[in-house]
Amino acid sequence: MEAKAKAAGHPIHPMLIVFPLGLLPVAAIFDIVYLSSKNGQWAIISYWLIAAGVIGGLVAAVFGFIDWLAIASGTRAKSIGLLHGITNVIVVVLFIASWLMRRPNPGTPELLAIILGFVAIGLAIISGWLGGELVYRLGVAVDDGANLDAPSSLSDQEPKRSARTSTQPIYR
Repeated sequence: MEAKAKAAGHPIHPMLIVFPLGLLPVAAIFDIVYLSSKNGQWAIISYWLIAAGVIGGLVAAVFGFIDWLAIASGTRAKSIGLLHGITNVIVVVLFIASWLMRRPNPGTPELLAIILGFVAIGLAIISGWLGGELVYRLGVAVDDGANLDAPSSLSDQEPKRSARTSTQPIYR
């Protein structure tokens, strides 16, 4: 099933998830540095990383939702996609709560604000696995003509079906 929201021939959702999946774990790492050093500058950096990660997560969610709507009802992919989306919403809500708790004094966050971020990262790992299940196991957002010799998505050529299809293993 091809993605519905595309740019230059590629699904937009996977292009955007790299931002929250990079920014939010780094914020948690900087929280660990803050806790061990008591240097408030690390907590302030974490505060801004969380803000950027939440914005990135919300933007990525729009395109993920568009693609989810296109998945056939009653399929395993539809239910896994729903669980993936709900888990990501919880991740973003936890980080929003963490960010709001830090807002009065970003340089000295409460321990609960930091713990919320760690819990959210744990859920993001689960959600990332679910997203991988959607793409790598169920073929969601994979081009119908995908194969090892497919032309560039930027070319005008239609993908040719090779002897090996996208559902056959590429390793022996």
